[in-house]
Amino acid sequence: MASKPQAPNKAQKRTRILVVDDHPMVRERLAEVINREADLVVCAEAEDRYEAIETIKARQPTLVIVDITLKNSDGLELIKDIHSRWPGLLMLVVSMHDESLYAERVLRAGARGYITKQEATRSILRAIRRVLDGQIFLNENTASQIIGRLTAPNLENTASPVDSLADRELQVFELTGRGLNTRQIAERLHIGVKTVETYRHRIREKLRIEHATDLLRSAIAWAHQSTE
Repeated sequence: MASKPQAPNKAQKRTRILVVDDHPMVRERLAEVINREADLVVCAEAEDRYEAIETIKARQPTLVIVDITLKNSDGLELIKDIHSRWPGLLMLVVSMHDESLYAERVLRAGARGYITKQEATRSILRAIRRVLDGQIFLNENTASQIIGRLTAPNLENTASPVDSLADRELQVFELTGRGLNTRQIAERLHIGVKTVETYRHRIREKLRIEHATDLLRSAIAWAHQSTE
């Protein structure tokens, strides 16, 4: 029978973790799980990019747990920003989104692992400790898929059409599928309306979609599938 973690004494230093998620209940659940560990503590929480950056400056965590979708901001862009400002700061993505699509992107952006919110508590703790130990954490299936794509003789034959989208194009595609209009997407991503229209044109070309209405249907279907 596993013994319960002992409460840390005053001399014991706990690893500081920042949780960045736009859902208060998710932040509360993660904090509850992490704070039960004798050597880990959630030192702060944030719901968007601005709060995350300011909190990192003030609290100096060792690890940041980030969601892909944040309030009025984008988790993937936040990861890139953090990695640029603090290259040594460890990041782990805990998200509801499709790991097979996003895992490779977040690793390229600077995160050290990806795990879905549906995973058991012990898996999330294992992911945290793996990243803190300087390793990459992915589930076995996702890791195999990434290795398969990297070692395939013809990479184009192993990727889905959506995989061909650049990070910003994927963000526009996802937000379109979540029902945001052009101006709302521009405000969310802090870019111009014409820039959003340009990204949509590129998306249609890459996905071989002729009409804007077909793009909307495809985006809605993909967004629904990626969050199941």
